[in-house]
Amino acid sequence: MLRVVIAEDSVLLREGLTRLLTDRGMEVVAGVGDGEALVRTIDGLHAEGALPDVVVADVRMPPTHTDEGVRACVELRGRYPGLGVLVLSQHVEEQYASELLAGSTRGVGYLLKDRVAEVREFVDAVARVAEGGTALDPEVVQQLLSRSRQVDTLAALTPREREVLGLMAEGRTNAAIAKQLVVSDGAVEKHVSNIFQKLGLGQSQEDHRRVLAVLAYLES
Repeated sequence: MLRVVIAEDSVLLREGLTRLLTDRGMEVVAGVGDGEALVRTIDGLHAEGALPDVVVADVRMPPTHTDEGVRACVELRGRYPGLGVLVLSQHVEEQYASELLAGSTRGVGYLLKDRVAEVREFVDAVARVAEGGTALDPEVVQQLLSRSRQVDTLAALTPREREVLGLMAEGRTNAAIAKQLVVSDGAVEKHVSNIFQKLGLGQSQEDHRRVLAVLAYLES
């Protein structure tokens, strides 16, 4: 059972998220309404040896409703690298997304709040981040991509390889990519291998090649 902490200042939304996740077999161990309370809660759970699997947090929370939520998440990621963090935002906040992704992308998610209405995708994203994967909203990916197109580091990739890499950037596993594209797992593995080769990501970087490939995609 995945253990979740929810940080959302809207009581109605917080209770709704709690109900949604518990109905699907997750345990919501705490709900808070601001960034400081989130940090205190996670510190307290850690002290008890009960660190949750993932935090679901709003970007904007009291007292200023600017960046308290995302700042708390970045702070917590620094303290507890294994803690999954899924940030929800009303609009694409490029600065906040970049800040979250500046460190390791393992166990990180950034979704627009509209995605919560797509219940299955949202729950899948929470689970994926909790398990160390990545969940990036397609609109977030698109905006980050449009930031700089002066140098296209992906020029050598075929259209299909770009498509596979785009799905990787959304946090999809090879099996999920194969299902999405209606191809075999072996075909996806071949595309991924070609992507690594064309981006110059050798075997010595085996543990980090997927992350480096996604970062190259986001920066291209």
